[in-house]
Amino acid sequence: MEIERKFLTKHIPFDITAYPCLQISQAYISFSPTIRIRQSNEDYILTVKGKGHLAREEFELPLSKEDYDRLFQKTEGTPVIKKRYLVPLAEGLTAEVDIYEGELAGLMTTEVEFPSLEAAESFIAPQWFGKDVSQEKAYKNTSLSLYGMPKEA
Repeated sequence: MEIERKFLTKHIPFDITAYPCLQISQAYISFSPTIRIRQSNEDYILTVKGKGHLAREEFELPLSKEDYDRLFQKTEGTPVIKKRYLVPLAEGLTAEVDIYEGELAGLMTTEVEFPSLEAAESFIAPQWFGKDVSQEKAYKNTSLSLYGMPKEA
């Protein structure tokens, strides 16, 4: 089960480059159900996600680069390319700050994954996280791949 909240971040009040960074490229084989392939640095992953916003089922399977390249030929939409910075938070949580590139350049979001719904619902985000967009479909990576930058971003 994946339980996460997502925020529209406009400004980071510290040097984000001081934190670990992943270069991510992901594309979608299917949008319903969500079947995604992702390259994260040198790792390749196939992900199947269930429906939902705050909480949903998720299954991941490692891929070889060759399988990733073959599956990439079957993708739809525009690949989502981003740098993900991993910023530690209190209580063992991590802020995943995504700075989008390519057609989505200028968009920045912050996600936090939680061990339970209760933890997600009681989480008080730092002010720099920005507006909570967890329930807004336009900010899901599937929507970004299909429709591009949301208007209010």
